[in-house]
Amino acid sequence: MKPNIIEISNLKKTYRGNTSPSVDGLTLSISEGEVFGLLGPNGAGKTTTIHILCGLVRPDSGEAKVCGYSVFREMSKIREMIGVVPQDFALYPSLTAIENLMVYGGVYGLPKRELKERIDSLLAIFDLTTNRNRRIEHYSGGMKRRVNLIAGLLHRPKVLFLDEPTVGIDVQSRHVIIENLKRFNQEGTTMVYTSHHLDEAEHFCSHIALVDEGHVICEGEPAALIAQEQTKNLEELFLKKTGKKVRD
Repeated sequence: MKPNIIEISNLKKTYRGNTSPSVDGLTLSISEGEVFGLLGPNGAGKTTTIHILCGLVRPDSGEAKVCGYSVFREMSKIREMIGVVPQDFALYPSLTAIENLMVYGGVYGLPKRELKERIDSLLAIFDLTTNRNRRIEHYSGGMKRRVNLIAGLLHRPKVLFLDEPTVGIDVQSRHVIIENLKRFNQEGTTMVYTSHHLDEAEHFCSHIALVDEGHVICEGEPAALIAQEQTKNLEELFLKKTGKKVRD
């Protein structure tokens, strides 16, 4: 059994002006090497949880550790070990793919020669070599998603946070992204993933937690949970556990 790389205990966060907490006593353990799906309806607390683990939001109470370091006290050490792929594109539209990635590599402190080799390799893996010198503003949505992902992979993170990495893109781009994420996971990168594509999540994730109203309502291996709840698939399980009321 592999050790836990992320440990969350009774984590709580209420944003100023809100009466209800976004994260309400969340407790989770994520093992090294997993593709862990953090799934739930809109407003369930998924993105807030990821933002806490990445140091973008400070929790009100509880504890969370990433790679053995506390998000309260040792965030500078955590940042060196994680990659973050946000749902919104974190790219400069007027720069080319190469220029964007050189900026991000500089933030990570990668030596220039190593960075150029890493960029070349990742652009080839994600089928972007021929468009490397095009400005991002002229990229399709799928191409932007792939560059967004490469930016989070440049420094070979131990943990990669993926907030809806395939939202709003074509089937081919989604296939390239998921297949290569599987490859990086097999090479040792732990992944924490959110998505509303439940069919994708069912086949991509090794372990999932369904969260709603800021806390876990069930967790386990997707196939085992589906069998346990006597549902056909993850989508049916999701609706059974979280209800059919629309969340805006």
